[in-house]
Amino acid sequence: MPYDSGLAFVRDAQALSASMAVSADYLPAAGALRHPSHYTPELSRRARGVDVWAALHALGRSGTADLVERTCRLAALFAQQLSAAGYPVLNEVVLNQVLVSFGDAPTTAEVVGRVQREGTCWCGATVWQGRPAMRISVSNWATTEQDVARSVAAMVACARAAGAYGSGGRMHPAA
Repeated sequence: MPYDSGLAFVRDAQALSASMAVSADYLPAAGALRHPSHYTPELSRRARGVDVWAALHALGRSGTADLVERTCRLAALFAQQLSAAGYPVLNEVVLNQVLVSFGDAPTTAEVVGRVQREGTCWCGATVWQGRPAMRISVSNWATTEQDVARSVAAMVACARAAGAYGSGGRMHPAA
């Protein structure tokens, strides 16, 4: 589950529980039961662990590893293809996130908006180390290399329509 979940695998469950447990008069006493609220800092949030448990149960260790490795590999493919098209990738792609620049803030915002309206994929805008960027997050288990190629083609078309050329800036009026 790439979003809305965070896990810490620890060797000492008692130390984790001691650091996270919450007690209040309105909460039931823990007793002998394992209370999930003693293992997470987000007592009032929904049971995010159920989604994670279901994915781990269905995929197993090797399936989960494959999912992580595949989304990271596809993110690297996004970076490679966008870089080859002349758009600077701002981050070292080590996980499933890619940050690509299309020039200044207004141009990047325009490209992001065009990509969102075009509908092939969805990417958001961000700022990375002071530079505006489009944030690509590969998180769907069904994403393929063909999806990456289709998405990059749409991104490049949207960038060109916004006047962003391959060096990440604005085209000159005479171009």
